[in-house]
Amino acid sequence: MSTTVVVGLLGMIIIAAFGFMGRRRPVKNIEEWTVGGRNYGVLTAWVLQAGETFTTFTFLGTVGLVVSIGASAFYAIPYVPLAYIAMYWVGPKIWRKAKELGYLTQADFLRGSYNSPTLGWLAAFFGILFLLPYLQLQITGLGIVISVATGGEINENYAIVMAFVLVIGFVLWSGIRGVALTSYLKDLLMIVVVLVLTFVVPFHFRGGLDFGVEEILDSMPDLLFVQHGETGVAWVISSMAISIIGVMFYALPHTWPALMSGRSEKVVRQNLIYLPIYNMLACIPMLLGYTAILAFGLSQDGDLAMLKMAAASLPDWLTGIVLVAAASTAMVPGAALLNAIAPLAVQNVFMIKGEKNKIAYNRIFVVVFGLGALVLALTIPSLLGMMLLLTYSGSTQVVPAILGAVIPRIKLHKASVISGLCSGLFIVLLFTFSPIHGPNINEGISGLAVNIVVLAVVEFAIRANRPRPSVIPEPAEEVV
Repeated sequence: MSTTVVVGLLGMIIIAAFGFMGRRRPVKNIEEWTVGGRNYGVLTAWVLQAGETFTTFTFLGTVGLVVSIGASAFYAIPYVPLAYIAMYWVGPKIWRKAKELGYLTQADFLRGSYNSPTLGWLAAFFGILFLLPYLQLQITGLGIVISVATGGEINENYAIVMAFVLVIGFVLWSGIRGVALTSYLKDLLMIVVVLVLTFVVPFHFRGGLDFGVEEILDSMPDLLFVQHGETGVAWVISSMAISIIGVMFYALPHTWPALMSGRSEKVVRQNLIYLPIYNMLACIPMLLGYTAILAFGLSQDGDLAMLKMAAASLPDWLTGIVLVAAASTAMVPGAALLNAIAPLAVQNVFMIKGEKNKIAYNRIFVVVFGLGALVLALTIPSLLGMMLLLTYSGSTQVVPAILGAVIPRIKLHKASVISGLCSGLFIVLLFTFSPIHGPNINEGISGLAVNIVVLAVVEFAIRANRPRPSVIPEPAEEVV
Protein backbone atom coordinates (compact mmCIF):
# COMPACT_ATOMS: atom_id res chain seq x y z
CA MET A 1 0.00 0.00 0.00
CA SER A 2 1.52 3.32 -1.10
CA THR A 3 2.14 6.35 1.08
CA THR A 4 -0.59 8.27 -0.79
CA VAL A 5 -3.20 5.63 0.06
CA VAL A 6 -2.18 5.44 3.73
CA VAL A 7 -2.22 9.22 4.18
CA GLY A 8 -5.51 9.51 2.29
CA LEU A 9 -7.36 6.85 4.27
CA LEU A 10 -6.04 8.13 7.61
CA GLY A 11 -7.02 11.65 6.63
CA MET A 12 -10.61 10.66 5.85
CA ILE A 13 -10.86 8.90 9.21
CA ILE A 14 -9.52 12.05 10.93
CA ILE A 15 -12.17 14.17 9.15
CA ALA A 16 -14.87 11.87 10.48
CA ALA A 17 -13.29 11.92 13.96
CA PHE A 18 -13.57 15.72 13.98
CA GLY A 19 -17.23 15.31 13.09
CA PHE A 20 -17.87 12.98 16.00
CA MET A 21 -16.04 15.36 18.37
CA GLY A 22 -18.40 18.16 17.40
CA ARG A 23 -21.01 16.89 19.84
CA ARG A 24 -20.35 18.18 23.35
CA ARG A 25 -23.55 16.95 24.99
CA PRO A 26 -26.66 14.98 24.00
CA VAL A 27 -28.81 16.78 21.43
CA LYS A 28 -31.97 17.92 23.21
CA ASN A 29 -34.17 19.02 20.32
CA ILE A 30 -34.35 19.47 16.58
CA GLU A 31 -33.29 23.12 16.84
CA GLU A 32 -30.02 22.16 18.54
CA TRP A 33 -29.37 19.49 15.91
CA THR A 34 -30.23 21.66 12.89
CA VAL A 35 -28.98 25.17 13.73
CA GLY A 36 -26.80 24.63 16.82
CA GLY A 37 -29.10 26.59 19.11
CA ARG A 38 -28.51 29.73 16.97
CA ASN A 39 -25.37 30.51 18.94
CA TYR A 40 -22.46 30.60 16.49
CA GLY A 41 -20.09 33.55 16.14
CA VAL A 42 -18.58 35.04 12.99
CA LEU A 43 -15.77 32.52 12.50
CA THR A 44 -17.90 29.38 12.83
CA ALA A 45 -20.70 30.84 10.71
CA TRP A 46 -18.05 31.81 8.17
CA VAL A 47 -16.57 28.34 7.78
CA LEU A 48 -20.05 26.81 7.69
CA GLN A 49 -21.16 28.97 4.79
CA ALA A 50 -17.79 28.78 3.08
CA GLY A 51 -18.03 25.00 3.31
CA GLU A 52 -20.89 25.20 0.85
CA THR A 53 -18.72 27.24 -1.55
CA PHE A 54 -15.61 25.06 -1.64
CA THR A 55 -16.95 21.72 -2.86
CA THR A 56 -15.68 19.09 -5.28
CA PHE A 57 -16.96 21.35 -8.06
CA THR A 58 -14.56 24.11 -7.00
CA PHE A 59 -11.61 21.76 -6.71
CA LEU A 60 -12.26 19.47 -9.68
CA GLY A 61 -15.20 20.72 -11.72
CA THR A 62 -13.95 24.23 -12.45
CA VAL A 63 -10.77 22.86 -14.00
CA GLY A 64 -12.90 20.49 -16.06
CA LEU A 65 -15.09 23.37 -17.21
CA VAL A 66 -12.09 25.33 -18.46
CA VAL A 67 -10.86 22.27 -20.35
CA SER A 68 -14.32 21.79 -21.88
CA ILE A 69 -15.55 25.31 -22.64
CA GLY A 70 -12.63 27.68 -22.06
CA ALA A 71 -13.31 31.18 -20.77
CA SER A 72 -17.08 30.53 -20.62
CA ALA A 73 -16.34 28.62 -17.43
CA PHE A 74 -15.39 31.83 -15.63
CA TYR A 75 -19.07 32.62 -15.12
CA ALA A 76 -18.69 30.50 -11.98
CA ILE A 77 -16.36 33.05 -10.32
CA PRO A 78 -18.18 36.40 -9.99
CA TYR A 79 -21.76 35.37 -9.27
CA VAL A 80 -21.27 34.54 -5.59
CA PRO A 81 -19.49 37.80 -4.60
CA LEU A 82 -22.11 39.76 -6.57
CA ALA A 83 -24.84 37.90 -4.72
CA TYR A 84 -23.32 38.82 -1.34
CA ILE A 85 -24.31 42.45 -1.97
CA ALA A 86 -28.01 41.56 -1.85
CA MET A 87 -27.47 38.88 0.81
CA TYR A 88 -26.13 41.58 3.14
CA TRP A 89 -29.65 43.01 3.10
CA VAL A 90 -31.69 39.79 2.76
CA GLY A 91 -29.79 37.56 5.23
CA PRO A 92 -30.43 39.58 8.41
CA LYS A 93 -34.14 39.90 7.56
CA ILE A 94 -34.45 36.14 7.20
CA TRP A 95 -32.42 35.54 10.37
CA ARG A 96 -34.53 37.96 12.43
CA LYS A 97 -37.84 36.47 11.35
CA ALA A 98 -36.61 32.90 11.78
CA LYS A 99 -35.30 33.70 15.27
CA GLU A 100 -38.53 35.37 16.39
CA LEU A 101 -40.81 32.60 15.10
CA GLY A 102 -38.56 29.56 15.61
CA TYR A 103 -38.17 28.61 11.94
CA LEU A 104 -35.57 25.93 11.20
CA THR A 105 -35.90 25.41 7.45
CA GLN A 106 -36.60 27.38 4.31
CA ALA A 107 -39.96 25.62 4.07
CA ASP A 108 -40.80 26.66 7.68
CA PHE A 109 -40.13 30.25 6.67
CA LEU A 110 -42.39 30.10 3.60
CA ARG A 111 -45.16 28.16 5.34
CA GLY A 112 -45.27 30.66 8.20
CA SER A 113 -44.90 33.76 6.04
CA TYR A 114 -47.93 32.87 3.92
CA ASN A 115 -49.80 30.77 6.50
CA SER A 116 -49.78 27.94 3.97
CA PRO A 117 -48.84 24.33 4.83
CA THR A 118 -49.24 23.57 1.13
CA LEU A 119 -46.54 26.05 0.16
CA GLY A 120 -44.29 24.70 2.93
CA TRP A 121 -44.82 21.14 1.70
CA LEU A 122 -44.10 22.06 -1.93
CA ALA A 123 -40.94 23.98 -0.99
CA ALA A 124 -39.70 21.08 1.16
CA PHE A 125 -40.54 18.30 -1.32
CA PHE A 126 -38.91 19.99 -4.29
CA GLY A 127 -36.08 21.26 -2.10
CA ILE A 128 -35.20 17.66 -1.20
CA LEU A 129 -35.65 16.57 -4.82
CA PHE A 130 -33.22 19.25 -6.05
CA LEU A 131 -30.66 18.70 -3.29
CA LEU A 132 -30.37 14.93 -3.83
CA PRO A 133 -28.49 15.34 -7.15
CA TYR A 134 -26.13 17.73 -5.39
CA LEU A 135 -25.57 15.11 -2.69
CA GLN A 136 -24.94 12.49 -5.36
CA LEU A 137 -22.41 14.85 -6.98
CA GLN A 138 -20.39 14.93 -3.75
CA ILE A 139 -20.34 11.12 -3.65
CA THR A 140 -19.31 10.88 -7.30
CA GLY A 141 -16.63 13.52 -6.77
CA LEU A 142 -15.33 11.55 -3.81
CA GLY A 143 -14.98 8.50 -6.03
CA ILE A 144 -13.06 10.47 -8.66
CA VAL A 145 -10.72 11.87 -6.01
CA ILE A 146 -9.92 8.46 -4.54
CA SER A 147 -9.51 6.73 -7.89
CA VAL A 148 -7.19 9.30 -9.49
CA ALA A 149 -5.12 10.21 -6.43
CA THR A 150 -4.35 6.57 -5.65
CA GLY A 151 -3.84 5.54 -9.27
CA GLY A 152 -6.56 2.91 -8.90
CA GLU A 153 -4.58 1.21 -6.15
CA ILE A 154 -7.61 0.80 -3.91
CA ASN A 155 -11.14 -0.16 -4.89
CA GLU A 156 -12.97 3.09 -5.55
CA ASN A 157 -16.38 1.83 -4.44
CA TYR A 158 -15.09 0.43 -1.15
CA ALA A 159 -13.42 3.75 -0.34
CA ILE A 160 -16.58 5.72 -1.23
CA VAL A 161 -18.70 3.52 1.03
CA MET A 162 -16.21 3.84 3.90
CA ALA A 163 -15.97 7.62 3.63
CA PHE A 164 -19.66 8.31 3.22
CA VAL A 165 -20.76 5.90 5.94
CA LEU A 166 -18.42 7.85 8.23
CA VAL A 167 -20.15 11.06 7.09
CA ILE A 168 -23.58 9.64 7.85
CA GLY A 169 -22.30 8.48 11.24
CA PHE A 170 -21.00 11.84 12.45
CA VAL A 171 -24.06 13.69 11.11
CA LEU A 172 -26.27 11.30 13.10
CA TRP A 173 -24.17 11.84 16.20
CA SER A 174 -23.41 15.57 16.07
CA GLY A 175 -25.73 17.35 13.62
CA ILE A 176 -24.59 20.81 12.57
CA ARG A 177 -21.90 20.91 15.27
CA GLY A 178 -20.09 18.06 13.54
CA VAL A 179 -20.44 19.84 10.21
CA ALA A 180 -18.98 23.02 11.75
CA LEU A 181 -15.92 21.33 13.28
CA THR A 182 -15.10 19.39 10.12
CA SER A 183 -15.51 22.65 8.15
CA TYR A 184 -12.62 24.17 10.11
CA LEU A 185 -10.36 21.27 9.13
CA LYS A 186 -11.57 21.21 5.53
CA ASP A 187 -11.10 24.94 4.97
CA LEU A 188 -7.61 24.95 6.47
CA LEU A 189 -6.59 22.01 4.28
CA MET A 190 -8.13 23.57 1.17
CA ILE A 191 -6.44 26.94 1.60
CA VAL A 192 -3.02 25.34 2.15
CA VAL A 193 -3.39 22.87 -0.73
CA VAL A 194 -4.62 25.48 -3.23
CA LEU A 195 -1.73 27.81 -2.37
CA VAL A 196 0.79 24.95 -2.67
CA LEU A 197 -0.60 23.88 -6.06
CA THR A 198 -0.52 27.49 -7.26
CA PHE A 199 3.28 27.44 -7.05
CA VAL A 200 4.23 23.78 -7.52
CA VAL A 201 2.11 22.86 -10.57
CA PRO A 202 3.15 25.79 -12.82
CA PHE A 203 6.80 25.33 -11.87
CA HIS A 204 6.61 21.62 -12.66
CA PHE A 205 4.85 21.95 -16.02
CA ARG A 206 5.87 25.45 -17.13
CA GLY A 207 9.13 26.14 -15.31
CA GLY A 208 7.74 29.20 -13.52
CA LEU A 209 4.60 30.96 -12.37
CA ASP A 210 3.14 30.85 -15.87
CA PHE A 211 -0.18 29.04 -16.08
CA GLY A 212 0.20 28.82 -19.84
CA VAL A 213 -2.21 31.60 -20.72
CA GLU A 214 0.22 33.29 -23.11
CA GLU A 215 0.82 30.06 -25.02
CA ILE A 216 -2.94 29.41 -25.10
CA LEU A 217 -3.40 32.90 -26.58
CA ASP A 218 -0.95 32.07 -29.37
CA SER A 219 -2.09 28.54 -30.18
CA MET A 220 -5.75 28.28 -29.00
CA PRO A 221 -7.06 31.83 -28.59
CA ASP A 222 -10.70 30.72 -28.73
CA LEU A 223 -10.27 29.25 -25.24
CA LEU A 224 -9.75 32.76 -23.84
CA PHE A 225 -13.06 34.06 -25.18
CA VAL A 226 -16.68 33.20 -24.55
CA GLN A 227 -17.57 30.54 -27.08
CA HIS A 228 -20.55 30.70 -29.41
CA GLY A 229 -23.24 28.04 -29.80
CA GLU A 230 -24.33 26.00 -26.81
CA THR A 231 -22.08 27.93 -24.43
CA GLY A 232 -22.43 31.29 -26.10
CA VAL A 233 -22.93 34.71 -24.58
CA ALA A 234 -26.65 34.18 -23.87
CA TRP A 235 -25.93 30.91 -22.06
CA VAL A 236 -23.13 32.43 -19.98
CA ILE A 237 -25.16 35.50 -19.00
CA SER A 238 -28.32 33.52 -18.17
CA SER A 239 -26.39 30.87 -16.21
CA MET A 240 -24.65 33.58 -14.22
CA ALA A 241 -27.97 35.36 -13.68
CA ILE A 242 -29.80 32.29 -12.38
CA SER A 243 -26.87 31.49 -10.10
CA ILE A 244 -26.75 35.04 -8.71
CA ILE A 245 -30.51 35.09 -8.13
CA GLY A 246 -30.46 31.69 -6.45
CA VAL A 247 -27.60 32.57 -4.11
CA MET A 248 -28.66 36.11 -3.19
CA PHE A 249 -32.15 35.03 -2.09
CA TYR A 250 -31.07 31.77 -0.39
CA ALA A 251 -33.00 29.64 -2.89
CA LEU A 252 -31.07 26.45 -2.07
CA PRO A 253 -32.43 24.99 1.20
CA HIS A 254 -29.06 23.72 2.44
CA THR A 255 -27.81 27.31 2.87
CA TRP A 256 -30.39 28.05 5.59
CA PRO A 257 -28.98 26.09 8.58
CA ALA A 258 -25.64 27.95 8.34
CA LEU A 259 -27.45 31.29 8.06
CA MET A 260 -29.78 30.65 11.00
CA SER A 261 -27.03 29.26 13.24
CA GLY A 262 -25.57 32.77 13.76
CA ARG A 263 -26.09 34.34 17.17
CA SER A 264 -27.07 37.77 15.85
CA GLU A 265 -27.79 39.88 12.79
CA LYS A 266 -24.31 41.39 13.19
CA VAL A 267 -22.77 37.94 12.78
CA VAL A 268 -24.76 37.43 9.57
CA ARG A 269 -23.59 40.75 8.11
CA GLN A 270 -19.92 40.36 9.10
CA ASN A 271 -19.90 36.85 7.66
CA LEU A 272 -21.04 38.21 4.30
CA ILE A 273 -18.25 40.81 4.35
CA TYR A 274 -15.52 38.17 4.75
CA LEU A 275 -16.92 35.39 2.53
CA PRO A 276 -15.63 36.84 -0.79
CA ILE A 277 -12.10 35.92 0.33
CA TYR A 278 -12.92 32.33 -0.59
CA ASN A 279 -13.84 33.25 -4.14
CA MET A 280 -10.42 34.79 -4.67
CA LEU A 281 -8.97 31.32 -4.11
CA ALA A 282 -11.48 29.77 -6.53
CA CYS A 283 -9.81 31.61 -9.42
CA ILE A 284 -6.65 29.54 -9.04
CA PRO A 285 -8.08 26.14 -10.03
CA MET A 286 -9.58 27.76 -13.13
CA LEU A 287 -6.21 29.16 -14.21
CA LEU A 288 -4.69 25.74 -13.63
CA GLY A 289 -7.21 24.49 -16.18
CA TYR A 290 -5.12 26.14 -18.91
CA THR A 291 -2.03 24.45 -17.52
CA ALA A 292 -3.88 21.13 -17.76
CA ILE A 293 -4.82 21.77 -21.40
CA LEU A 294 -1.17 22.30 -22.34
CA ALA A 295 -0.06 19.32 -20.25
CA PHE A 296 -2.65 16.71 -21.26
CA GLY A 297 -4.53 18.13 -24.26
CA LEU A 298 -8.16 19.04 -24.94
CA SER A 299 -9.43 15.46 -25.22
CA GLN A 300 -8.73 14.61 -21.56
CA ASP A 301 -11.33 14.14 -18.84
CA GLY A 302 -11.14 17.62 -17.32
CA ASP A 303 -12.56 16.49 -13.97
CA LEU A 304 -9.43 14.43 -13.40
CA ALA A 305 -6.94 17.10 -14.46
CA MET A 306 -6.27 18.76 -11.10
CA LEU A 307 -5.42 15.52 -9.32
CA LYS A 308 -3.35 14.27 -12.25
CA MET A 309 -1.26 17.45 -12.13
CA ALA A 310 -0.91 17.15 -8.36
CA ALA A 311 0.20 13.50 -8.59
CA ALA A 312 2.78 14.39 -11.24
CA SER A 313 4.14 17.39 -9.34
CA LEU A 314 4.23 16.29 -5.69
CA PRO A 315 5.81 13.52 -3.59
CA ASP A 316 3.51 10.69 -2.51
CA TRP A 317 2.95 11.94 1.03
CA LEU A 318 1.96 15.40 -0.18
CA THR A 319 -0.29 13.88 -2.84
CA GLY A 320 -1.95 12.05 0.05
CA ILE A 321 -2.65 15.39 1.76
CA VAL A 322 -4.11 16.72 -1.49
CA LEU A 323 -6.29 13.60 -1.55
CA VAL A 324 -7.48 14.34 2.00
CA ALA A 325 -8.23 17.97 1.15
CA ALA A 326 -10.11 16.99 -2.00
CA ALA A 327 -12.02 14.26 -0.14
CA SER A 328 -13.01 16.80 2.50
CA THR A 329 -14.60 18.94 -0.23
CA ALA A 330 -17.00 16.05 -0.81
CA MET A 331 -17.44 14.75 2.75
CA VAL A 332 -18.16 18.06 4.50
CA PRO A 333 -20.63 19.51 1.95
CA GLY A 334 -22.27 16.06 1.87
CA ALA A 335 -22.73 16.29 5.63
CA ALA A 336 -24.17 19.82 5.29
CA LEU A 337 -26.65 18.58 2.69
CA LEU A 338 -27.82 15.75 4.94
CA ASN A 339 -28.11 18.25 7.79
CA ALA A 340 -30.55 20.24 5.61
CA ILE A 341 -32.47 17.45 3.88
CA ALA A 342 -33.50 15.50 6.98
CA PRO A 343 -35.14 18.45 8.83
CA LEU A 344 -37.07 19.35 5.66
CA ALA A 345 -38.55 15.85 5.68
CA VAL A 346 -39.28 15.96 9.42
CA GLN A 347 -40.64 19.49 9.70
CA ASN A 348 -42.39 20.04 6.40
CA VAL A 349 -42.99 16.90 4.35
CA PHE A 350 -44.12 14.48 7.07
CA MET A 351 -44.75 17.15 9.73
CA ILE A 352 -43.65 15.01 12.67
CA LYS A 353 -44.90 16.17 16.09
CA GLY A 354 -43.06 16.06 19.42
CA GLU A 355 -39.36 16.76 20.02
CA LYS A 356 -38.39 13.15 20.77
CA ASN A 357 -40.15 11.94 17.64
CA LYS A 358 -38.56 14.68 15.57
CA ILE A 359 -35.05 13.73 16.69
CA ALA A 360 -35.73 10.03 16.09
CA TYR A 361 -37.21 10.51 12.63
CA ASN A 362 -34.54 13.05 11.75
CA ARG A 363 -31.87 10.40 12.29
CA ILE A 364 -33.89 7.89 10.28
CA PHE A 365 -34.08 10.31 7.36
CA VAL A 366 -30.33 10.97 7.52
CA VAL A 367 -29.75 7.25 7.04
CA VAL A 368 -32.46 6.84 4.38
CA PHE A 369 -31.40 9.76 2.21
CA GLY A 370 -27.68 9.26 2.81
CA LEU A 371 -27.62 5.55 2.01
CA GLY A 372 -30.16 6.04 -0.78
CA ALA A 373 -27.98 8.59 -2.55
CA LEU A 374 -24.92 6.39 -1.97
CA VAL A 375 -26.56 3.29 -3.48
CA LEU A 376 -27.87 5.22 -6.49
CA ALA A 377 -24.49 6.89 -7.03
CA LEU A 378 -22.79 3.47 -7.10
CA THR A 379 -25.40 1.58 -9.14
CA ILE A 380 -27.23 4.08 -11.37
CA PRO A 381 -25.08 7.22 -11.39
CA SER A 382 -26.88 8.71 -14.40
CA LEU A 383 -30.27 8.68 -12.64
CA LEU A 384 -29.52 11.53 -10.26
CA GLY A 385 -26.77 12.95 -12.44
CA MET A 386 -29.35 13.88 -15.08
CA MET A 387 -31.21 15.87 -12.44
CA LEU A 388 -28.18 17.91 -11.41
CA LEU A 389 -29.24 20.53 -13.95
CA LEU A 390 -32.26 21.16 -11.75
CA THR A 391 -30.37 22.05 -8.59
CA TYR A 392 -30.10 25.75 -9.37
CA SER A 393 -32.73 26.23 -12.09
CA GLY A 394 -35.38 24.40 -10.06
CA SER A 395 -34.50 25.74 -6.62
CA THR A 396 -34.57 29.34 -7.85
CA GLN A 397 -38.31 29.11 -8.49
CA VAL A 398 -38.92 29.82 -4.77
CA VAL A 399 -37.25 33.25 -5.09
CA PRO A 400 -40.48 35.25 -5.69
CA ALA A 401 -41.99 33.64 -2.58
CA ILE A 402 -38.91 34.47 -0.47
CA LEU A 403 -38.80 38.01 -1.82
CA GLY A 404 -42.47 38.52 -0.95
CA ALA A 405 -41.81 37.21 2.56
CA VAL A 406 -38.87 39.55 3.28
CA ILE A 407 -40.71 42.59 1.88
CA PRO A 408 -44.04 42.52 3.78
CA ARG A 409 -45.31 45.62 1.96
CA ILE A 410 -45.75 43.52 -1.19
CA LYS A 411 -48.43 41.45 0.61
CA LEU A 412 -48.63 38.57 -1.86
CA HIS A 413 -51.43 36.04 -1.50
CA LYS A 414 -50.53 32.39 -1.03
CA ALA A 415 -52.63 31.36 -4.05
CA SER A 416 -50.62 33.56 -6.40
CA VAL A 417 -47.30 32.45 -4.91
CA ILE A 418 -48.21 28.75 -5.21
CA SER A 419 -49.49 29.25 -8.77
CA GLY A 420 -46.28 30.98 -9.83
CA LEU A 421 -44.09 28.37 -8.14
CA CYS A 422 -45.88 25.44 -9.80
CA SER A 423 -45.80 27.14 -13.21
CA GLY A 424 -42.08 27.88 -12.96
CA LEU A 425 -41.29 24.32 -11.86
CA PHE A 426 -43.35 22.94 -14.75
CA ILE A 427 -41.40 24.99 -17.30
CA VAL A 428 -38.03 23.98 -15.83
CA LEU A 429 -38.95 20.28 -15.85
CA LEU A 430 -40.42 20.54 -19.35
CA PHE A 431 -37.39 22.24 -20.89
CA THR A 432 -34.94 19.97 -19.06
CA PHE A 433 -36.41 16.52 -19.72
CA SER A 434 -38.71 16.77 -22.76
CA PRO A 435 -37.92 17.30 -26.47
CA ILE A 436 -39.45 20.76 -26.08
CA HIS A 437 -36.78 23.40 -25.48
CA GLY A 438 -37.02 27.08 -24.83
CA PRO A 439 -34.65 29.81 -26.00
CA ASN A 440 -30.90 29.25 -25.78
CA ILE A 441 -30.73 30.39 -22.18
CA ASN A 442 -30.70 28.67 -18.81
CA GLU A 443 -33.98 26.82 -18.11
CA GLY A 444 -34.18 28.48 -14.71
CA ILE A 445 -34.51 31.93 -16.27
CA SER A 446 -37.36 30.74 -18.53
CA GLY A 447 -39.10 29.16 -15.56
CA LEU A 448 -38.62 32.24 -13.38
CA ALA A 449 -40.08 34.49 -16.09
CA VAL A 450 -43.22 32.32 -16.35
CA ASN A 451 -43.32 32.09 -12.54
CA ILE A 452 -43.40 35.88 -12.14
CA VAL A 453 -45.97 36.40 -14.93
CA VAL A 454 -48.36 33.79 -13.52
CA LEU A 455 -47.89 35.14 -9.99
CA ALA A 456 -48.66 38.69 -11.18
CA VAL A 457 -51.76 37.64 -13.16
CA VAL A 458 -53.23 35.59 -10.30
CA GLU A 459 -52.40 38.30 -7.75
CA PHE A 460 -54.08 40.93 -9.95
CA ALA A 461 -57.17 38.73 -10.32
CA ILE A 462 -57.39 38.16 -6.56
CA ARG A 463 -57.10 41.84 -5.77
CA ALA A 464 -59.54 42.82 -8.54
CA ASN A 465 -62.20 40.42 -7.24
CA ARG A 466 -61.69 41.23 -3.59
CA PRO A 467 -64.89 42.76 -2.21
CA ARG A 468 -64.41 46.38 -1.36
CA PRO A 469 -65.44 47.48 2.14
CA SER A 470 -68.73 49.31 2.08
CA VAL A 471 -68.53 52.96 3.01
CA ILE A 472 -71.23 54.12 5.43
CA PRO A 473 -72.02 57.78 4.80
CA GLU A 474 -71.59 60.06 7.76
CA PRO A 475 -74.86 61.51 9.04
CA ALA A 476 -75.61 65.05 7.94
CA GLU A 477 -75.09 67.72 10.56
CA GLU A 478 -78.30 68.76 12.24
CA VAL A 479 -79.37 72.25 11.29
CA VAL A 480 -80.42 74.29 14.28
